[in-house]
Amino acid sequence: MPDRLLTVSATIAGASVAAAVTTDLVTEVQRRHDLSPTATAAAGRLVTGAVLLGANLGENERISLQISGDGPIGSLVADAWLRDASTIGARGYARNGRVELPVNARGKFDVAGALGNGALQVTRSYEVGQPYAGVVPLHTGEIAEDIAAYLAKSEQIPSVVALGVLADPRGVVAAGGIVAKMLPGASEADVAALERRANALPAITALITERPDPAYLLQRLLGSEVPDTAAAMDVSFTCSCTKQKVETVLRALGKRELERLSRERDQTEATCEFCRRTYAFTSGELRAMAETL
Repeated sequence: MPDRLLTVSATIAGASVAAAVTTDLVTEVQRRHDLSPTATAAAGRLVTGAVLLGANLGENERISLQISGDGPIGSLVADAWLRDASTIGARGYARNGRVELPVNARGKFDVAGALGNGALQVTRSYEVGQPYAGVVPLHTGEIAEDIAAYLAKSEQIPSVVALGVLADPRGVVAAGGIVAKMLPGASEADVAALERRANALPAITALITERPDPAYLLQRLLGSEVPDTAAAMDVSFTCSCTKQKVETVLRALGKRELERLSRERDQTEATCEFCRRTYAFTSGELRAMAETL
């Protein structure tokens, strides 16, 4: 089954819930960046979180997540947006993607150790108006708990967040997650009941391995069949880079730097950090850019 995102307003549980299977998405991120298993788990959790937080994005809106830490992985970046009416596109990368650490005391990938101490920044960009950015210190470094802490502190929304990536040296076995945001007026009993159900769930990756369907994740969390009102979207690795955008970045280097590059080499290459696509510019193209500045 291809990657899929489902969202539903579960009034019986007092929450708006999004669930996604992102195995193909995380596989593509791992492949493009040749990530180690630990880095795959870290980047995969963050890009899955971006997909889930972007479940209700409008046209020309984008959500970006960035974690900067003092651990060996350095930083993680992921963002998501509507690619079209039926597909949410997402991408992500790890700064030092070959980092590998021993498993932690629970036998899980040591994502917290790879990140170290740092902060999570969430930026929401809208079609009209200024972007909104919120920053919170890393709560545990496990990413799911950090996203929940961000929602509580920056958006005042109690939530339950579960993210999982199962990977090995051969690739990604399963990836996905759930974000349940409490609706306005939800009681403390509603929050406690949802937390109990979430804590009783098996690992997200175990559920996805059993049945790679976001409807199954919702069913297991809510304890009931998924309502017909659930909204479904495809999830796909997408990059918005273009040669024109790279040219804009090169122009920002200034006239003198462009002229220097055009003299020193016949061709200058720039590689997108997200998709690893390389764009080439001839010395003549660089001189033409410089002449316009």
